[in-house]
Amino acid sequence: MTIIDTAASAVTALAALLDLGLRVREARDTDRDTTRETARETRESGPGAAPEGPSAGRGGGVRGRTGGTGEDVLRLLDGLFVPEADRWTADGAGWWDGFYADRERGVPFFAAKPDENLVSYLDRGLVRPGRALDLGCGPGRNALLLAGRGFTVDAVDLSPAAVAWARERAREAGADIGFRVQDAFATGPDALTGPYDLICDSGCFHHLPPHRRVSYLALLDRVLAPGGHLALSCFAAGAMGSELPDAAFYREGVLHGGLAYGPESLRRIFTGLTEVELRRMRDEPPDSPHFGEPFLWTALFRC
Repeated sequence: MTIIDTAASAVTALAALLDLGLRVREARDTDRDTTRETARETRESGPGAAPEGPSAGRGGGVRGRTGGTGEDVLRLLDGLFVPEADRWTADGAGWWDGFYADRERGVPFFAAKPDENLVSYLDRGLVRPGRALDLGCGPGRNALLLAGRGFTVDAVDLSPAAVAWARERAREAGADIGFRVQDAFATGPDALTGPYDLICDSGCFHHLPPHRRVSYLALLDRVLAPGGHLALSCFAAGAMGSELPDAAFYREGVLHGGLAYGPESLRRIFTGLTEVELRRMRDEPPDSPHFGEPFLWTALFRC
């Protein structure tokens, strides 16, 4: 099964997930709004007027709302989350700017240290220099490593503050890196273009809601070169992140700081790729030149 086959299979489940989410959201909204709407309609139309049902005026049901395309469904599912929960679209950039505003905070990955697993892949020759994409680059610590190891690097992040910091580090290191402030999963004229021999993701994937895994797989299919690699680090179930069932995130409208994954769920999601290595990140001591925290899973997949 190819990456895009996996994505296509996931799209077929989105309508059902959308229906579940909308039913939950409408039930919740109805409980909150019925009395208020009835009072308003009575004032406007007279005491004999019948109130509209909870779905009236909203597109005639799920089929009418989707517009028949997968991207429409994805956007509608985005809308099931409260706005302040957004960490994955361009609207989430402000939250990330606030996160990166205080550079002196004791956030482990603020240090200019590359992921230990990424260093290991390069040292062992599992990944060879080529064209690389740092997905959700933050302050640029992994992009700097790749540029120093001979890669031609593009690095993308939603946050202007993060990219500004990364650019400063690149200038100080004399590294030539193509930084971009944008939604990496956006389509259209500004979409990322490959092919990339390596896509590095340290902490982006686990901030996506379940339905946006489809966007992630579509990006891989579009820009990852045949024989290219995905180097992934994400929250580990039992150590960091939320372990709620996927449907629960739509009921609650928030992601609880990020989604946790285990080895089997990662293998299932990335079944269109070949597993090279899948392990917990090693715990690096404070004086190590590398970043390593055991609350993360690391994975290397080959296209």
